[in-house]
Amino acid sequence: MKRHTWQRDAVRAALNTRESFVSAQQLHAALRAGGSSIGLATVYRALADLAVEGEADSLQQEGESLYRACTPGTHHHHLICRRCGLTVEIEADAVEQWANSVAAEHGFTRPNHVVDVFGYCAPCSIAEAPGNP
Repeated sequence: MKRHTWQRDAVRAALNTRESFVSAQQLHAALRAGGSSIGLATVYRALADLAVEGEADSLQQEGESLYRACTPGTHHHHLICRRCGLTVEIEADAVEQWANSVAAEHGFTRPNHVVDVFGYCAPCSIAEAPGNP
């Protein structure tokens, strides 16, 4: 476990205010706008550490790492809006059963997986409908 610093606390607190995945640059800009003197490299390190420790989820989108606060010690999946980035944690027993079944079918044991489902949230579905700006 990494040592406790004000920078990690600031990154964790800023991440906890977001409902969607965020890049290190976006989080850094928000912290700086709030008056923090934290450096971008420190934000990158803190986010990576939080992800390793299970306090943040991370995913790759268009070659960039994005992060979101999560509940440590829980296995879950995400619904992620492609338009606004809204993210909802979901429990998915069917996914677990499917992963175990496919692994066993091919002779694999102890499968580990990451499942993120991308789509459009309700407001964005309306906005993306034909005829809407």
